[in-house]
Amino acid sequence: MRTLLSLALIFGFSATSFAQYGELTGLKLLKPEDKEDIKSTPAPQGAIVLFDGKNLDKWSKQDGKTAAHWKLVDGGAMQVEKPGNIITKDKFGGAFKLHVEFRVPYVAEGKGQGRGNSGVYVQGRYEVQVLDSYGLESKNNDCGGIYEVAAPLKNVCKAPTVWQSYDIEFTAPKFENGKKTEPARMTVYHNGVKIHDDVKIPVDNTRAGAGGDPATAGPILLQEHGHQVQFRNIWVLPSK
Repeated sequence: MRTLLSLALIFGFSATSFAQYGELTGLKLLKPEDKEDIKSTPAPQGAIVLFDGKNLDKWSKQDGKTAAHWKLVDGGAMQVEKPGNIITKDKFGGAFKLHVEFRVPYVAEGKGQGRGNSGVYVQGRYEVQVLDSYGLESKNNDCGGIYEVAAPLKNVCKAPTVWQSYDIEFTAPKFENGKKTEPARMTVYHNGVKIHDDVKIPVDNTRAGAGGDPATAGPILLQEHGHQVQFRNIWVLPSK
């Protein structure tokens, strides 16, 4: 009987990549429900659906011109593929709610930022980190952190390979006569639990963001950081 490793060599992929969404061998679960997928949230009336699992027509590479290159996979999801980030063709300003569902691979040998790393950048500038931070005392660069700005109020991560969700309530910065009068603000729910409460974001671009004029609308950016993170069911609900 062929071993997993021999099959991997035959078909050209590593045993790690083959098993990354399989069994969580060696991982100690804190609670049984940590291995249960979050219930998917349908887009409400008035929402702009950015990804429904069918195609990447509403996305491009970060240059804004080239078709998005990430991979469509089973379960109505897309998977991060090298090289490079993807952004929405639409840009968003004012106040809105962004819903994103994601799951991170199980990289048993990885440490710190080397475990299922990606990110959701609102307006392409303000990152909510995606990472396997299961069971950790979360810092501002762990899963749920507003990157290098604020650590989540609590760590509510599911185990790796399990579907999770972000609901990000965002208000863009305000400007008068070219001067910023109010910073961007963000409230974040992770798996339905509030982990940031109307946090003021003192910078105009968190690390590795796309930059640009913070007084203008921007896209949603999903980060490629070398790991095959998956995303599904992405929508934006503008505030009335």
